[in-house]
Amino acid sequence: MEGTGNVISKKKDLIPVSVGLRKYLRSYNRAKKLPTTYQHLLDYDFAAPLLDKTGKDTLWETVTYTEEKSKQLDLALTSIYMMLKTEGEGTRLKHLTVNRIDYCTFGNSNPFRVRIINTLNDNYDYFYVKQADASRIYGLELEHILSPNRINYYVDRDTLIEEHIAGIPGDQFINSYLGQKQMNKVRIAKEFVKFNERCFVRLLGDMRSYNYVVDITPDFDDIQYRIKAIDFDQQSYEGRKNLYRPQFFIENNKLVQLGMKLLTSETVEQYQNEERSLIARRMKVARHQMKDLIDVMVLDETSPTEKTNELKAQLAKHYGEKSFLKCKTMGEVVKKSLRLVLRGYLK
Repeated sequence: MEGTGNVISKKKDLIPVSVGLRKYLRSYNRAKKLPTTYQHLLDYDFAAPLLDKTGKDTLWETVTYTEEKSKQLDLALTSIYMMLKTEGEGTRLKHLTVNRIDYCTFGNSNPFRVRIINTLNDNYDYFYVKQADASRIYGLELEHILSPNRINYYVDRDTLIEEHIAGIPGDQFINSYLGQKQMNKVRIAKEFVKFNERCFVRLLGDMRSYNYVVDITPDFDDIQYRIKAIDFDQQSYEGRKNLYRPQFFIENNKLVQLGMKLLTSETVEQYQNEERSLIARRMKVARHQMKDLIDVMVLDETSPTEKTNELKAQLAKHYGEKSFLKCKTMGEVVKKSLRLVLRGYLK
């Protein structure tokens, strides 16, 4: 079905990280003592708009600090980068330095993007410093366990560090790459169907085109595509079920239309079943970790009661499963959704 223009509710408030979630993070090596914090980065002296190569405003600002503060941040941020890449806590390579720090003024998490450069060969990489938010952390962890994409992140008190997820921004891919002759459009359409199913099953919302990237990998006889979520703020937060289905966002209409043109309903159902089976297998492999995560999640209040009630009613009707109506939290709704996938796989 073609996207119809879903509307996300007003900006979501940050959801505190509960005691139970912090215990989970420590158990699975996600909690680290960091040498700097999100609040420290807010103490910048000057900010200037960051423009792209065409001179268009990116809606990010490049921030600068005093000389003394810059030296402190260079040491701290390069150490954090090494923690992300090698888990080498406290280690730092002298040829790595902070090249630029950008600040995003829109969105829920108002992140800082840190650009690290290798002075020996000018190669660079990014990572993000954000405010810790329970919804986002649950989203990151579910992505790591249930998707084909591995995620590196650390939490320290109210600071969240995320590794950069490489790929072509979805909106850029749709506008600049989708029409190219060498694109294998059937494979793109297939991947969008599978991505749509992943998001709906684990209830990751707001996957408009600028909230995911497309990874293009040359294969021995063609090209493979993988869509990766990069924004996890709307993990099981909204009440409308179609907000968890990327196909219903107008920003994704070209991908939806591509699928309608190239795929039959039988093929779409096949790809959906394939993705559900893959999710079920990942759950079985990580069953102990999944249980620990869900046990914490069902006790957390990560969404207003009215949104939880709205979503569980819509999913009960969608699946023909009245047991959704017994859910009291969004964590219980996610647990029920995943159980349906596992039940189908075991059958």
